Amino acid sequence: MSATGKPLQPIIIKRIKKTAHGAHGGAWKIAYADFVTAMMALFLLLWLLGATTDEQRGGIADHFNVPIMVALFGDPAAGAATILPGGGADLLRPEAPLTPPDDPAQQPPQIVIHEQQLRQAQLALDRQRIENLRGQIEQAIAANPQLAEYGEQIRLEMVQDGLYIQIVDELNRPMFGTGSPVVEPHLRSILRQIAVSMGTVENRISISGHTDAAPFGRGALGYSNWELSADRANASRRELMAAGLPETKIARVVGMGPSQPLLPEEPLDPRNRRISILVLTQEAEDRMTRAIEGVAPAAPAPPDAAPDATRQGATPGAVNLPPLPNLLPPMGAR
Repeated sequence: MSATGKPLQPIIIKRIKKTAHGAHGGAWKIAYADFVTAMMALFLLLWLLGATTDEQRGGIADHFNVPIMVALFGDPAAGAATILPGGGADLLRPEAPLTPPDDPAQQPPQIVIHEQQLRQAQLALDRQRIENLRGQIEQAIAANPQLAEYGEQIRLEMVQDGLYIQIVDELNRPMFGTGSPVVEPHLRSILRQIAVSMGTVENRISISGHTDAAPFGRGALGYSNWELSADRANASRRELMAAGLPETKIARVVGMGPSQPLLPEEPLDPRNRRISILVLTQEAEDRMTRAIEGVAPAAPAPPDAAPDATRQGATPGAVNLPPLPNLLPPMGAR
């Protein structure tokens, strides 16, 4: 109580906490813009209605009722059984229809490649690669002054079975020592250049050694031209392999002795002594493989033919072997 005897009134203090208002959004601006746009469209429509005649308003209405493509070209779906007919253009491949035309004359021509045609194309491509190899070897020899000096002793010729390369002796320019299989340095350079060029093709090769008809050795039972030609062919093989030619590319190595002279009318001419390298076509290699490793299938006998064992001159159990292919050019070929 106060000093006057009156009761004291309670004092109430209100404390207001002030907080920051949240950021005002801009959604009302979008709504207001939509409203203004709608009002502008409304006023534009009212202006058009008041500024045009009935005929003009009818033309505007027809423009929106009929699409421009239908008005110009007609409706292709008119009279169709369905709204969306099947077929038509493939969206992924516009040039190809989903359904083939019924008329065979309208169908695109189909290209049929027979196995024989494919085989002929492969053989032609194989031969073209070998012909390109010939040009590469000729260019490489001409570009090397050391090898160009022996250009006349290097003969390249396309034959039926492939590229025939001959490295021949000349008087006072032998490729090997007299009666020896030791390779002379210039022949080594030639063989190694050929090996490098051979890396551009997958064809295999056949290496042949040849000698002249001059007697050599101690008779038929001793070391003769046959052994010498085989040793020289093998020496050439070793030089090719030393230059990087894979062993798998060598189909065969043979010694021909004096049996295939380059100049048959002059059997003692030094040019008959030579090394021959035949780059085989795929067809020639297949022929050689079949002749060496397999037996050609015999033609079926007629029904009324007698069995092999009863035919005249037939030996029971005998096998008819195919003749070995002649993979060497004719004698005297240059």
